[in-house]
Order: sequence, then C-alpha cells, then structure tokens
Amino acid sequence: MISTLEKEITFRFLKARKKDGFLNIISIFSFIGISLGVAVLIIVMSVMNGFRSELINKIVGFNSHITVKPYENPIDKNLINKSVKKISKDLILSNSGEAIIIKSEITKGILIRGYEIDDFSKLEIFNNNRFISDNKTLSKNHISIGKELSFTLDLEVGDNITIMSSVGVETIIGNLPRQKTFYVSSIFESGVLDFDNNVVFINLETLEEFLNLNKTDRILEIYLNNPQNIENQKLIVQNNFPNKFVYTWSDMNKSLFSALKVERNVMFIILSLIIIVAAFNIISGLTILVKNKTRDIAILKSIGVLNKSIVKIFFLIGFLIGTTATIFGIILGVTFSIYVENLRQFLSSVFNISLFPEEIYFLSTMPSEINLSSIFLISLCSIFVTIIVSIFPALKAAKLDPIKTLKYE
Repeated sequence: MISTLEKEITFRFLKARKKDGFLNIISIFSFIGISLGVAVLIIVMSVMNGFRSELINKIVGFNSHITVKPYENPIDKNLINKSVKKISKDLILSNSGEAIIIKSEITKGILIRGYEIDDFSKLEIFNNNRFISDNKTLSKNHISIGKELSFTLDLEVGDNITIMSSVGVETIIGNLPRQKTFYVSSIFESGVLDFDNNVVFINLETLEEFLNLNKTDRILEIYLNNPQNIENQKLIVQNNFPNKFVYTWSDMNKSLFSALKVERNVMFIILSLIIIVAAFNIISGLTILVKNKTRDIAILKSIGVLNKSIVKIFFLIGFLIGTTATIFGIILGVTFSIYVENLRQFLSSVFNISLFPEEIYFLSTMPSEINLSSIFLISLCSIFVTIIVSIFPALKAAKLDPIKTLKYE
C-alpha cells in the first residue's frame, strides 16, 4: 500500500521548479514520446485491422465461404446434415469453366460461373446498390458481367455478346469452336478490379451444355452466417463430406493473409521501439531527479522514512509519467483512428496528391477498425516498459547514504 506521506512527496517532486528546467524538458519529451508511440501503434493497428476486415468482406462478397468439390460421386444436397445447415445461410450448387468473349475486334479470356435461376439472386454481390438491372435471375442465354468488363468491351444492359467455348463442335469439315450469343441482362460491381474484369455469370444448365460439363462435377457453395470464424466451421463441413475436397476462402487466400499478419506483427515490433526509446528518457529524468533531490532524500531518511518508501516515491513518479502518457496516447490514437478517412481527404485536397489509391488497394476509403484487445495489449506493453525503467533509479535513490550526503551540504 502507498501511504499519504509517500503520495504527498511524490506529487511534490513532480511539481515543476525553475531550477529543474532541464529535468522538466526531459520529462516532457518522455511524456510526448510515449504518447506518440502509443497513438501511432493504435492508429497503425486500427488501419491494418480495418484493411484486413475490408479485404475479407470483399473476398467473401464474391466467393463462397466454404466450397465442397466432388472427387467421383456427385454432391447430394439431401444428404447434408443439420449441423451444416445450422451454420449456413445458403447452400448453392454451381459449376464453372473458361471461355473467350468476343466483341468487335476485341477478344478476352474469361471465367464463367453457372448458377440455377433461383440461386443467382441469393448471391451477396447482386444485393447491393451497385447492381445494375432489376432482373436478378439468370434465364437461359442471359449473362451478367462485371462493371470493368462492361467498360473494356463498351457494353450496356440490353446488348448482345458472343462467347466462344473451349469445346469444339464436330462438323463435316472438322472440329470447329462452339460459339453462342448471350443477352447482357445485368452488370455487377464487386469492388475488386480483377474479378469485375474477368468473371461472368450465366445459367447453370446453359453453362454445362455450352462447355460440355457433367452435372456430377457440380460443386457445393456454402455461405455461412458468420464467415469470420472459418476454421471451426470447416471441420463441421468436412465431417459431413469426408470423401469430398473441402476448402474455404481463407485457404484460397492463405498467402495474402499470412503476409498481412506478418506485416502487422513487424509493424507492432518496430513501432514499439518508439515507446522503448521514450521510456529510457524516464531513466534519465529520474536519475537527474535523484541527483537534484539528494539533500531531500537524506532528510527524509534521517527523520525515519524507510528505504522501501523512497523506492515507492521515485517508482511512482516514473509510473505516473508513463501511465498518463499512455492514457493520453490512447485518446489521441483512438481519435485519429475514428477520423483517419477525414484526415486522408484533407491531406489529399491540400497537397493535391492521391493517398491510398483505389486501383492499388481495391478500397475507395481508408479503412479503420478499433480493436479493444489491441489497445489493451499496447497499453499493457507501454506501462510494463515504464515499470521496468522506473525500478533502477528508484533503487538508486534508496541506496543513498544520508550521513555522507548531509556532510557535504
């Protein structure tokens, strides 16, 4: 416990005096350094968390959360158990293949996905305000294309487009490429340039007929209620389909998210050095304070103040500087994290530069997600470093000999 005397002396030593000018400068720089270190860490972690969440939302917006692919036997939706249905929002059968799209003198390779008429409207990508067309069904010979592809080929809803299959047709003059004309019934926008420019959707039966695919090759797309907690839910699906190949959106983007995780951890370690460097100023400040307060320490000891009380006093000084700096840094960091997009827009307009360009990061705004566990970890690290650096000067103050000190005063 901390006594009233120890508290009074601690706050008395913290008060600024004219003769302690240099000491006050060191204390101020320690406070500012720790505050900025904590604030920068919170801002960077919030942006990294926001970027990861936005990226996940983009990926799960146009890809199934869990995909089940048959090896030999086809997938029977009637054999899906209750545990899978409980975690699933939608269960959709689909198929896919590659083809070439032709428009005037432009040819382009594309990936075609096929869905049944009723399942097409269940996809999240077609239930946002960026979807062009009131028709959310995929009738035969209808096609839905991405916004970027519509720009590339100069297409609008109502136009016709020719697609050439990779499967040929046998004729009397040999094998000729199979071609089919489709009616552009809708245009979607996923927010990811590559997807919008390379993927199209058509009716499932039309796809299988056009690319000569078998119904037994159809895959099962599972859309979950909570796509974030993916690993546990993958195990549930694997138990239902032990003889099928099961993979998730996380498996398909493992290298990307591993890189993001490594980058976030490295940024945390590097930026933590700011706090450590600033905390070492506390050692300097407390050491100078001990030197300046040598006479006071000797008087305190001579009137019966114990060594452990001296340790507590100087330890509390360093601890209070570090803790208040951490709290101020948290307030500063959270505030900046909330208004980081407004700050980006302001800097972009003032300096006429493009910060966080959409064509590189696939996002139109600077993402930010404040994570309470990250803030708690950063605060804990900051206060822990402060505690460590405050111990040495406090012990040094307690070791002063009052007789020798007062002899030369």
